[in-house]
Amino acid sequence: MYLDAQYLNKFYETTKLGSIVKQTINSGVMSFWGDTKNQNIVGYGFSSPLIGSLTGRQRRVTLLMPGAQGVVGCPNGSENVSVLCEDSLWPLPPGETDKLVILHGLEASENVTALLNECWRILAPNGKMLCVVPNRTGLWCRNEISPFGFGRPYTLHQLESLLLEHGFLPGKHKGSLFSIPTQKSFLLRTSYTFERVGWRILPYYTGGILMLEATKQISAPRRVYRKINLRASLGALSPIPASSSTVSPKVKTNKEAF
Repeated sequence: MYLDAQYLNKFYETTKLGSIVKQTINSGVMSFWGDTKNQNIVGYGFSSPLIGSLTGRQRRVTLLMPGAQGVVGCPNGSENVSVLCEDSLWPLPPGETDKLVILHGLEASENVTALLNECWRILAPNGKMLCVVPNRTGLWCRNEISPFGFGRPYTLHQLESLLLEHGFLPGKHKGSLFSIPTQKSFLLRTSYTFERVGWRILPYYTGGILMLEATKQISAPRRVYRKINLRASLGALSPIPASSSTVSPKVKTNKEAF
């Protein structure tokens, strides 16, 4: 179930915890995608907190927000790039998206197969998708103080298996949000220290969220050969014309007539 767009926007724009989460996720996205010059970038779910790391020298940026969640204009004071859409019906052409990031989308979707099929459709060959989901083994999915406490959390193995089933090749991954999910000021001041220590010691399997990059895969076409086994040659099936020498008419005698 998707959270309301107004709740998500309020969390990221008005709370101290949301501001820390926003900066942390933006840093993670930039560590995956350093250079996106002249590329088409798409965000799905509630990806407006990432607008700072997605905009710049890109050719085009589009933020898709599901209808069950609602939409907010983004960015503020500039030309809007947010679009309201359905899980399985995106207003984008196939095969023209270079990068796709999903935030607050995969764990909330009620039809993950349709969602990932749409992701595969719009991505260009070898296009990159970055999934940001709650970590099932972390603390943040166990606390409703943040949006990551709602929806379906994933382990790394579960997320990789899901993407493989839908035509994606999992690649680099990282954990993030190593701090404690709380609104208390004295603990929030230590959040950046937790992040630095976590990224250096256990950056891949721990943390409140998982960030996994995957590549769109296109299977090579296979030629189909049909092999027919015949037990008899075709000559045995050809008809033999009848002639007077091979057929002798039966003539009835007078005795047989009666």
